[in-house]
Amino acid sequence: MNEAQRLVDLIPRLRRYARALVGDRATADDLVQDTLERAWAKLHLYRRGTDLRAWLFTVMHNVHVNRVRAARPTDLIDEEMPELAQRPAQGDALLVRDLDRSISRLPAEQRAVLLLVTLEEMSYEEVARTLDVPIGTVMSRLSRGKAQLRAALTAADGGGGQKVIPFGAAKGAV
Repeated sequence: MNEAQRLVDLIPRLRRYARALVGDRATADDLVQDTLERAWAKLHLYRRGTDLRAWLFTVMHNVHVNRVRAARPTDLIDEEMPELAQRPAQGDALLVRDLDRSISRLPAEQRAVLLLVTLEEMSYEEVARTLDVPIGTVMSRLSRGKAQLRAALTAADGGGGQKVIPFGAAKGAV
């Protein structure tokens, strides 16, 4: 199978990760398109025999970081106001919503590691290569991200009885 077909085959995974990373469908589709454009233009830099998926996620991560850096913070006072926690009456749907909001509020570095390990089921080594950081950094960012999620979900529940969705065991997890 040639690289062009392999790129096409990985689009659904790129879209899923992009959607989880940026939050809305239109921005995620733009991120995937920019990633594929850059990957196609830089395909000569891809080393045959290595993991194309990891290379594409690295390209996507770099495109996303460049976008975040280019966006200048504006007056975000209203957007930064915390929402009042409400006791979910609809069960799991609200729990998933709270989880999604809590993940979106994580620092970008922790969110990226958390999503790659849990959503994309990448091993710590694959995440380290994708983000170009040491494996220890991956492990500490994941640990801090999980702790922040746990605290946020516990706070949203008022400290009582809400179930926290467990993360699946990651390949290569210690």
